[in-house]
Amino acid sequence: MTWEDDLGRLVHERGPALVAYAHLLTGEVHDAQDLVQDALVNAFSRRRPHDVDSLEGYVRRVILNAYLDTWRRRRRLDAVAHLVEAAGPGRDEHAAAADRADVAAALTVLSPRERACVVLRFYDDLTLPEVAHRLGISAGAVKRYLSDARRKLEPLLGPQPGLMTEDVATVANGGRR
Repeated sequence: MTWEDDLGRLVHERGPALVAYAHLLTGEVHDAQDLVQDALVNAFSRRRPHDVDSLEGYVRRVILNAYLDTWRRRRRLDAVAHLVEAAGPGRDEHAAAADRADVAAALTVLSPRERACVVLRFYDDLTLPEVAHRLGISAGAVKRYLSDARRKLEPLLGPQPGLMTEDVATVANGGRR
């Protein structure tokens, strides 16, 4: 039997049980289905035992790990100061969604390096040296990319306190490219 046969058999015989298990974790059917699909892709991207019972246990473990990773990521992102202000009194969900869409659209005007620096610095809450290490560039280059990003984002989003020039010092002589 090939791995495709194993996958087909597992999905046919145990698919609903896997979705039910994921549903218990997520509380949402669509999220559960996505979680199971991701877990199956992850599990079958490597060679695993041929026994469907063993595969089901393995896939359940992958589902749990993926769910916990997502939960940790969300919890960490909730604690990070985002580019868009948090919804306060008088702000509705539609306005917050529009702000998120504005930020997503504004980020598309950045070069890949600028965008990576902004995301790592302000969404992943990494320090400048950590961003530099992650991208394999100098801290000065990170500062320059963040400064360039600020200059491009401010006309679209308005002044961004988290991207102030004092926080992102650049070369003393102006250093224009």
